[in-house]
Amino acid sequence: MTEMEIAELRQKRYNGTVADLKRIHADLMVIRIKPDFARPPHSPGQYTTLGLGNWEPRVDGCQAEALKPEDLSKVVRRSYSISCSIESAPGMLVNIAETDYIEFYIVLVRENLDGRVPALTPRLFALKQGDRLNIGEKITGHYTLDAVGPNDNVIFLGTGTGEAPHNYMLWQLLARGHQGRIVSACCVRYRKDLGYLATHHDLMERYKNYRYLPLTTREASGTKKVYIQDVITSGELEEALGDKLDPARTHVFLCGNPKMIGVPIRDKAAGTKTYPTPTGVIEILENRGFIADISAMKIKGNIHFEEYW
Repeated sequence: MTEMEIAELRQKRYNGTVADLKRIHADLMVIRIKPDFARPPHSPGQYTTLGLGNWEPRVDGCQAEALKPEDLSKVVRRSYSISCSIESAPGMLVNIAETDYIEFYIVLVRENLDGRVPALTPRLFALKQGDRLNIGEKITGHYTLDAVGPNDNVIFLGTGTGEAPHNYMLWQLLARGHQGRIVSACCVRYRKDLGYLATHHDLMERYKNYRYLPLTTREASGTKKVYIQDVITSGELEEALGDKLDPARTHVFLCGNPKMIGVPIRDKAAGTKTYPTPTGVIEILENRGFIADISAMKIKGNIHFEEYW
């Protein structure tokens, strides 16, 4: 494609600008997008889309891509939960109403084991501040704090960038002076993958009802390698919460790896439910009296989840 053709496609298909970009490391970033339109009303925990044209460059070191000529002019999109840096400076919560950007927490997918070539993140990671892209004009999703009462305990359990919506929901709880206890745990491969770690340490100093549990699976976090399921079965989660995992006054939010979440397969006609292998968090918690919130089946529960792939 010629430079003129690319310029015309960008003019026609793009409606947002990279306002700020922070690289945690080569494969992880926090990016803020300023839409050309007024930011839509929304709730923390919801998502929108990001998109870039197939004509855009990709970062090096990713799975090779072979596009057909007719695909070069297409825009590839993907949904991303909205994140939040929580603080504008140490000791000061962000005033969302005074901002005009939408924040995202994104990991670079260099290769897919199933052979599908990653189309979007290799292009997102080639962006610079001031570059243009497409952003969805609608923000949606059922993964919100709507069911949480002011004195309920709230537990966020995420893997990798599944922490993104939890950061935004945590900001909402702190900003409105939530009285219940709050724990957020994020499980990653290496400690360097905890992009908001310093912020969470600061928040724990300021808010006595808040605890953050950083977990790693490929290097010791403290004294051992830990998965989210382990902190529940070992009692570490209750210790961090400073309270029992009581279904009557606790809401648990799960976001990230489907294997961590473990959504059961339900046969409505037969009235049966089968949990996947390996054991996920939903099975562990439902065995303790919790109920997964299944919107499609109109089941209201206290386990809320958002799978990332």
